[in-house]
Amino acid sequence: MKAIIFDFNGVIIDDEPLHLELLREVLIEEGMTFAQNDYHEKYLGIDDRRCFERALVDHDRAGEARDQQTIDRLIARKTSRYREAVGERDLLFPGMAELLRELGASYPLGLVSGALRGEIEAALAPGNLHELFRCIISSEDVTRSKPDPEGYLRALAILKTEITDLAASDCLVVEDSRAGVEAAGRAGMRCLAVTTSFPPGQLTHADWVAARATDWFRAPGSPALSDRRDDGRRW
Repeated sequence: MKAIIFDFNGVIIDDEPLHLELLREVLIEEGMTFAQNDYHEKYLGIDDRRCFERALVDHDRAGEARDQQTIDRLIARKTSRYREAVGERDLLFPGMAELLRELGASYPLGLVSGALRGEIEAALAPGNLHELFRCIISSEDVTRSKPDPEGYLRALAILKTEITDLAASDCLVVEDSRAGVEAAGRAGMRCLAVTTSFPPGQLTHADWVAARATDWFRAPGSPALSDRRDDGRRW
């Protein structure tokens, strides 16, 4: 293992309940709604654009789903409320800031998320955590969201400028969604899935499954923090 690439929502930051709350709030204002179970089945793990497009189609409003101005307006409303919320709440998973700093001292770190860049930077601003990542791939940087591997392959291309012999199989991805696990696999990367959003039985395509990223990395014998190569670099 030569590099570690994190997903954001549900892995670094415990904000999936907030996304559910805000998505439902904006949709209700537009005369739409959905059951909580629908969020996990239809919306979790995909970016806001696809969420709103899917919701409009599900409510027989396909014409609006194809109108980019309508979608942009809904995204902007949700994003504004998200930034306000993360500015008032500490949503990082316990121990995550410390873990990122420790891993960042030994590995190049990347971040690939379906979230908007402004949302990611707002949440990571306390403690300057965004500076720990050599690359941040947000929803604005890709044309195809997870489970498409585009985001992870873009991150690999950037990290290869620092580690020229870096292969996809040298990268560990940390994900929480089925779409994310599939994207990592299609990119040729190994994957640790955390069970913050889906039960273990729905994440069986991952190489490893743990309750939290901090649990796995700090477990006795974890290759990320315990094993070192002869040149002093950690595997």
